[in-house]
Amino acid sequence: MSEVVTKAVQKLGEKIDSFDSVAKFVITGEGAIMIDEDGVRAGDEDAEVTLTASRETFEGILNGDVNPATAFMMGKLKIDGSMGVAMQLGQKLS
Repeated sequence: MSEVVTKAVQKLGEKIDSFDSVAKFVITGEGAIMIDEDGVRAGDEDAEVTLTASRETFEGILNGDVNPATAFMMGKLKIDGSMGVAMQLGQKLS
């Protein structure tokens, strides 16, 4: 597991206390992070929605410099699966 994923798991865990659905963040070239009712962890399992972004975009979303909706509209964040679950996750990150 990359250092980027390890740090991202920690930061996401601070922002997301509970999540009723299953989402996966894929950080291109680094790895994947699962978010579900059990919390946040490194992993690459099936999910209701998969969000894929570069390290820079992902870090911007985490620290609040990048709006997830704007990143999606600019093509910097790809969403595969349930848009509703993606929107729930976006609210948790705001």
